[in-house]
Amino acid sequence: MEPPTTTTLDAVLAIDDEPQLLEIVRGCLEPAGFQVHTASSPKEGVDFYEKNWRNIKLVLLDFLMPGMTGDLVFECLRRQNPDARIILLTGCEDNVAQRMFQEGLFGYIHKPFDFQDFIQRVHDAVDTI
Repeated sequence: MEPPTTTTLDAVLAIDDEPQLLEIVRGCLEPAGFQVHTASSPKEGVDFYEKNWRNIKLVLLDFLMPGMTGDLVFECLRRQNPDARIILLTGCEDNVAQRMFQEGLFGYIHKPFDFQDFIQRVHDAVDTI
């Protein structure tokens, strides 16, 4: 079953230090109707979000990155927008996300992920806003 396509370009920000993963995210989501912004470092992601948060519907966030872990990035994003919708996209075990869920993390997707499931979960996250 094909996931629904968005009627307007819903913007998603993916923050991950792996360029290949950012390209996979872009390759999955753009054909599904999303506008995808990418940041290859925590600082770049936080800076981009601070400038553009009103237009970002969803953030896909890696946990293990050099310079700043995902939980710290999560805190920075939530300071800018307490309603930020963030999905942790990581290879870490799900216990890493437990405290983040208590603080408002929207979801958790384990890498590697199934492309169709990934697209559907992003649609579900954006469509419930």
